[in-house]
Amino acid sequence: FEFRINKEQSSFHNRLLQHDLEKNYSGRQENTNFGSSSSITFPILQRTAEEKILNSDRLTLERQKLTVCPIIDGEDHLRLLNFQHNFITRIQNISNLHHLVFLDLYDNQIEEISGLSTLRSLRVLLLGKNRIKKISNLENLKNLDVLDLHGNQISKIENINHLSELRVLNLARNLLSIVENLNGLDSLTELNLRHNQVSAIKDVDTLPHLQRLFLSFNNISSFEDILCLADSSSLSDITLDGNPIAQESWYKHTVLHHMMQLRQLDMKRITEEERRMASVAARKEEERKRESHKQSLIKEKKRLTICNIARQWEIQQNRTALEASLNQDKDNEPCQINGSTAYVFPEESRSLDTILSSAVQGLSVLDSHLVEVEGDTLYLYGSGALECLDRNWSVQTAGSVVTVSFMFMEFDEIVQVLTKLKLKFPNSVHLKFKETNLVTLQQFNALAQVHRIEQLTVDPQGNPVVNFTLWKYYVLFRLNHLNLQKINGIEVTQNDTVMAERLFGILAYVASSELPHYRMLSLFGESRMKQFHDLLEGKGKKSGVGIEESSDNRRAGGESTARAMLNYTAKNVHMEKLEEIKERKTFCQTYVENLVKEAADIHMKNESLQKLWPQMFIELVRDAVIEIRNKNSYMKLCLQRIADQKQ
Repeated sequence: FEFRINKEQSSFHNRLLQHDLEKNYSGRQENTNFGSSSSITFPILQRTAEEKILNSDRLTLERQKLTVCPIIDGEDHLRLLNFQHNFITRIQNISNLHHLVFLDLYDNQIEEISGLSTLRSLRVLLLGKNRIKKISNLENLKNLDVLDLHGNQISKIENINHLSELRVLNLARNLLSIVENLNGLDSLTELNLRHNQVSAIKDVDTLPHLQRLFLSFNNISSFEDILCLADSSSLSDITLDGNPIAQESWYKHTVLHHMMQLRQLDMKRITEEERRMASVAARKEEERKRESHKQSLIKEKKRLTICNIARQWEIQQNRTALEASLNQDKDNEPCQINGSTAYVFPEESRSLDTILSSAVQGLSVLDSHLVEVEGDTLYLYGSGALECLDRNWSVQTAGSVVTVSFMFMEFDEIVQVLTKLKLKFPNSVHLKFKETNLVTLQQFNALAQVHRIEQLTVDPQGNPVVNFTLWKYYVLFRLNHLNLQKINGIEVTQNDTVMAERLFGILAYVASSELPHYRMLSLFGESRMKQFHDLLEGKGKKSGVGIEESSDNRRAGGESTARAMLNYTAKNVHMEKLEEIKERKTFCQTYVENLVKEAADIHMKNESLQKLWPQMFIELVRDAVIEIRNKNSYMKLCLQRIADQKQ
């Protein structure tokens, strides 16, 4: 008996040829004649007595152009039946072959598995290269040893859990995407799933005797997709070539490390050296993955911390606005703070913490500040980060910092640590501000104390000052001694510097001329006091040069005397705002109260005077008449009074 098979199934059929049912069969094909009758639908098989004697238990009908299974009568003893390479569309007319153990229907046009329920002795069923879409109707074939369904249109493994005797299952070249439902196949030793669409594998680790697994040319892209294979203690041969995973550099090392029992991978025998190399490489890969996971966790924690800082900053701004609004006359009038409008809540009787409780619910318990050096940039998130400037920075780290970025903190708090930047980070030349409440141009005066700035970046988010049209020109004018090169990423030109001088040059002159001398002196150190005295006395004047600039009158790296008058003193921003509002309210209340009291006193005095004036007038006239009635006596009295006054 000769099998005609394609290349895909060559090894599979070679193993089948070793089956005990075929070992004594020759390769000669029988000469079989079919009789027909007009009264029947199916052809009837007729064999001579001689043929039956020669091949008593087998029948080969391959390449006979059959479209249906013929009626096989008087052949109940058959054990092997071959219908290869025909055009059969349905399995039928073989239900009487109770002793059949080998049925080959390879390369036909069968669409459904049927007509096999009575073949309880069947051990080998070959249905490769047909049109079957579903595995079904195998309930009574509990003795199956080999099931070949390759080259069909099957999209799901199902209805085979009862085949506990099955050793070989071939589902190559189907439409499978997930390998599952393999429980109960306790005897399975070989599973062929080549040329499918498999992307995930399940239940394979439950097969106690599985030795060979063929997964070539599927869609397996990561080891996690086949992780259950690592739990199989019986698996010795596996193929994964043709999958995306096989293209990865770590592929072989990872597979061998997790599946130490393998003898062959992709049809190649595994050596001890390969196992050792795989173990070393796998350990390195695990370390890399752990480090990658650690970095991912750090990044996620950083993200959550920044989000928490941003929320706290927002709550702080809302709290400031709310406190200011609650201190106003309770008439629901809007209160403008730092460019944002806040309104008095109707629930005025409730405490501030109660009103804001909904805003803080759900916040994770995370750090309220974050300090990070990334590349050449020092990132400071939250006001608490400013305290970290006092830590002992290594010389290498401090020297590498070129940019300092401030976020989610008050600018007035930053001003207090600007002098530390000179000492801690001598190479820093770029300052960034985002969500720092830069509100007025005057605040930029504080940056004059930084010894060196080449770039300044002020993000519009949280810094209303950038809404002023001329803010960049003011910065150029006030920080002229620093020779800024870029503002918000834009190059500073000579025309920009000239325009800044034209716009704000008079401001420095006014500031220096209107400020008292003692106040000026308090702004300078001893090294500049003498210079200032010389300027006042005219010693520093030269032909064609005014006192304001005196050829800029700057030392190298210093600012002009006139510009130094434009200074800024940092305050506790929140307390200052609240205190200022309270002071204004108190002053207004006191002033109005005094005005009302004074007006009331005047009104009461006026009313009293109106009542008393007639009588007072009468008495005045009467006293005057009485006094001047005797002219001589009145004159003597007047002279006496004058004399008494002189004494």
